[in-house]
Amino acid sequence: APVTKATFLVLIIFATSLIRVVDSQGMDITPSLEETSQSQLLAHKISQEIKAQAGKISFAKYMEMALYTPGLGYYSSGKTKLGTAGDFTTAPEISPLFGYTLVETLIPIFNELEKGGAPLQILEFGAGSGALAESVLDGLHQASISIDTYNILDLSADLSKRQQERLSNRKENIHWLNQLPTDFVGIILANEVLDAMPIDIVTLKNGAWYYRDVTIDPSSTKDIRFIFCDGEKIKTSLLPESLQKQSLLDGYTTEIHQNAQGWIASLATCLKRGALLTFDYGFPGHEYYHPQRTQGTLMGHYRHHAIQDPFFYPGICDLTAHVEWSSIANSAHTAGFNLLGYTNQASYLLDAGISQLMLALADPNDTLKFMPISNALQKLLSEAEMGELFKVMCLGIDLPFSEGDLPGFRGRPRAL
Repeated sequence: APVTKATFLVLIIFATSLIRVVDSQGMDITPSLEETSQSQLLAHKISQEIKAQAGKISFAKYMEMALYTPGLGYYSSGKTKLGTAGDFTTAPEISPLFGYTLVETLIPIFNELEKGGAPLQILEFGAGSGALAESVLDGLHQASISIDTYNILDLSADLSKRQQERLSNRKENIHWLNQLPTDFVGIILANEVLDAMPIDIVTLKNGAWYYRDVTIDPSSTKDIRFIFCDGEKIKTSLLPESLQKQSLLDGYTTEIHQNAQGWIASLATCLKRGALLTFDYGFPGHEYYHPQRTQGTLMGHYRHHAIQDPFFYPGICDLTAHVEWSSIANSAHTAGFNLLGYTNQASYLLDAGISQLMLALADPNDTLKFMPISNALQKLLSEAEMGELFKVMCLGIDLPFSEGDLPGFRGRPRAL
């Protein structure tokens, strides 16, 4: 059965020389010849970058190239990524109820913006298959709200094309952007965007923190492979406060999220008035950097399997790390955002009224229609699925709301 990106720690067994790869149930997940060829083309490009940088690059640079190199990176190669035929499934793919419920949070924000005569605009980052845009637009229509513009900014030309195909018959004004707008007034949406941003790997050695860089595996013969190598010592000022407070043993390895923090700061610059609503899996700092989480959260995804080797066939395997929400909140505050809410996905969806929306969608007495909707709802809410691991954060600029005012955040706030 398809799994979400949050499901992880599947045991991967590598056969000699990677001729055949099987999972813990013995299922063959060996890439095709076409995938292998694509991966080696990308590996060659990465190796050229490594050689140009005196033999090693940061893991953030490796991850950027593995995911976003035009034509070869995971998000740029045309490979199916989402749904049962892809590598992972996101909440909007599971049920349109996710997008319908999200609209309940947007309505009071739009009402406030409309008072000042502002156009009703949405900017979605990383729109994937277009499923969230579709369900949000449907939800707005059902709420009798006519949006002026729905903007999409996606780094993947392949996914942008698929979004355009999916949304081509809609009557709304939908635009695809290639850069951040300036003085944007409206609502910014980002579902599972932060987890795909390149991260740095750091490790504790002799009481000091060092980067873990990437180099070419010297034992590579026919195929190019990569391994970790020692990097430079890290400035203490770059380490999250939560990480500095922990008492950890040498060898402790984790991630820091400088790109994600920079992205949040850039949104504060482009957003003149409005809100950012973002969903992703992760933890607050004190949980993220728990002493027992000795190897961090970095993982890959391939054919609905979790891959622990970050160098597994670059370009065909997704790479991701959980979000460290405390640093995101701190960066947002420094950049000028106000925190309007932070909670887990289950609490958010229930408080925003997903149960009522489900009942309006299908009669519980109609088992044939109701059960699939109910099963999808269970995936979104269950602690064993997405309900607890996924978090929701709402940030605002120049809005009259306080933390806990908006639908979705009135119930159970989480500590940062």
